[in-house]
Amino acid sequence: MSPQSEALKAISLLKQRYGRSFHSNEDPFFVLIFTVLSARNRDAQTYKAAAALFKRFPTMESLASATTADIEKTIKFIGLFRQKARRVKGISQILLQKYGGRVPDNMDELLQLPGVGRKTASCVLIYAFNKPAIAVDTHVHRISNRIGLVKTKIAEQTEKSLMRLLPKGKWLGINEVFVKHGQQVCLPIKPRCQVCPVKKYCNYYTTTFQKSL
Repeated sequence: MSPQSEALKAISLLKQRYGRSFHSNEDPFFVLIFTVLSARNRDAQTYKAAAALFKRFPTMESLASATTADIEKTIKFIGLFRQKARRVKGISQILLQKYGGRVPDNMDELLQLPGVGRKTASCVLIYAFNKPAIAVDTHVHRISNRIGLVKTKIAEQTEKSLMRLLPKGKWLGINEVFVKHGQQVCLPIKPRCQVCPVKKYCNYYTTTFQKSL
């Protein structure tokens, strides 16, 4: 079986196991701000912060005109809240001034927004616009290397390697199923290999885990 065939089989099994609960075509502005808030933060806290933020500032206009101090107070329980407050305000202002309140639907323009890197931009393309992209966070980077789909050192290398390995039509959903797999089974320390649905295709399982038994 070729590396691509093995990768496609493993990803297919993960999609069968976890499905896709984060529906596409979410509000682009919400997805963008949520992903900015999520950096170095647990999902539960990010949802709490996003809910508080949009309850107090329900529109792009209200966020753009809010003081940075007021935004900071609203999200102060998450990591890097001061930096994120500046970015949220800055993004809102740029979207209104340059894009007429529209969130761009392409990588190049998204990357011009303050604090938006490739992972954030990819999440917007995937979850807001249903466009093929691969958002590489810590889960995607770690698991794809652990399984043996790629051999990379940094997230950007992982993204490029996965894009070369997988057909574009298979990119959607990779981020979500890898995140779920990383949270539930393929843990950073002591992965639960015995219950892993893709252990047959996993380099770590065959070369490390089995030898430890």
